[in-house]
Amino acid sequence: MKLANDILLNGALVLIVLAGALLLVRIWRGPSMLDRAVAVDIAAVLIIAGIGVNAAITRTSYYLSIMLVIAFLGFTSSVAIARFIAARDRPGIRPRSGAISLKKNPKINLKKELKKELKKDQGSKERP
Repeated sequence: MKLANDILLNGALVLIVLAGALLLVRIWRGPSMLDRAVAVDIAAVLIIAGIGVNAAITRTSYYLSIMLVIAFLGFTSSVAIARFIAARDRPGIRPRSGAISLKKNPKINLKKELKKELKKDQGSKERP
């Protein structure tokens, strides 16, 4: 039983290392930023799997908390990368019609213009 267990765990470790090598190729060659982001997310999964195999080989439960922390960091980094890509790919923000532009007239009194805008907005709101 111990021999079969060792063979399976070593086989799993070899597959994780092979997946890591293919993952590095994807990070290096990835045609888009999204491919690279997914590859970095999978790298966190492979690190967790490698630590899990090590925990199974050494028969210790000490590594489980480390795996949990890495999983949380991987999730957080995936969300951060997704937000970065979404913000980068978002079309430019268009100003409202009638918005104040300081580029056209830099001598505008901003406080007066903002008060005018507030009065317009308050006058246009429906009152119950």
